[in-house]
Amino acid sequence: MPIRNRFSEMLPEMTAWRHDFHEHPELLYDLPRTSARVADLLRGFGCDEVVTGIAQTGVVGVIRGRGRGPGRVVGLRADMDALPIGETTGRAYASHTPGRMHACGHDGHMTMLLGAAKYLAGTRNFDGTVVVIFQPAEEGGGGGLAMVQDGLFVRWNIQEVYGMHNHPGLPVGHFAIRPGAIMASADSFEIILTGKGGHAARPHLCVDTMVVAAQVITALQTVVSRGVDPMEQAVLSVSTITTDSPAYNVLPQVVRMSGTARTMSESVRGFIESRVKEIVTGVATALQAQAEVIWQSGYPVTVNGAAETDHAIAAARAVSADVDADVAPQMAAEDFSYMLRECPGAYILLGNGASAPVHHPDYDFDDAALPFGASWYVEIAENRLGAPEGDRHDLQSR
Repeated sequence: MPIRNRFSEMLPEMTAWRHDFHEHPELLYDLPRTSARVADLLRGFGCDEVVTGIAQTGVVGVIRGRGRGPGRVVGLRADMDALPIGETTGRAYASHTPGRMHACGHDGHMTMLLGAAKYLAGTRNFDGTVVVIFQPAEEGGGGGLAMVQDGLFVRWNIQEVYGMHNHPGLPVGHFAIRPGAIMASADSFEIILTGKGGHAARPHLCVDTMVVAAQVITALQTVVSRGVDPMEQAVLSVSTITTDSPAYNVLPQVVRMSGTARTMSESVRGFIESRVKEIVTGVATALQAQAEVIWQSGYPVTVNGAAETDHAIAAARAVSADVDADVAPQMAAEDFSYMLRECPGAYILLGNGASAPVHHPDYDFDDAALPFGASWYVEIAENRLGAPEGDRHDLQSR
């Protein structure tokens, strides 16, 4: 069950693409060089259409098979943006831009899909159409939603969509997936507590927002531990706290806190939002303070379709003998979830070996994974679309 020989041959070329992307990281939707480079490569491969400007800087390539009819349309997606992190890898191809780096492997994701696009445009050994999708702003910008809103699935009539992410800690060439929820939703919140400030030596004349904040944080620990079914997965964390005074002898008038909530189901997601607001308001009122909760709904739960997960597993097993078909869900979030809400599909993890974790200044994508990922994309496309009609007739006559 090997990777495609063509990708072993292409590895030096693909590695050069990846290192070029790594040297020139760009953030969110501001991807002029990255998207231009992707578009130029797709044109050079001979894609039937190359469309830029989807969701500002997204790129779409269309590759039509050799079948006679329109056939099915399968989308393959990769993300393009980097992170605002200073790189410490010391690689010869390290970021040229201080404070920015590809710390999540999107340079590798682009490269794997570009390799698949070159192969598919050259062979066209399928019926129907492959749409390769290069998405901006995955790192908090909601680029997946922006592409949906820009008509991605309607314009190209995409009927199935598949994505991939590297995973440090899994061996290179190891695939991991599960049906249903595979990655969490990610919401954020801000809590603003207002009391009556004053001298720390006279707390009886104040409404001490620091005490209120402490009680709120403690009470919020019950939302998951005492409100969510233990068989469900959820995380609620208060991660910052600031006051309107840095002085040691002042009780602050205002305390601000922020945090995140992660869940694996939409019902639990709604419950947590409701309970946070109830608890914060109730505790503040009991302690004579005022409270405001600002809730920001982020990426939804990433949910793999059952049939599409089976297709993804079959493609992975055609590439590697090392496939986990029931991996534990991840509490990180992914905006491919917006695409999966719009269209049936699946999201798979590919091992990146013993690298630093993603979002770490010493992280680097392992180039040895490139042929595995490119092969998987091709397997998905060819398996889901089937051989061209003439090829089917030839096979039947043999």
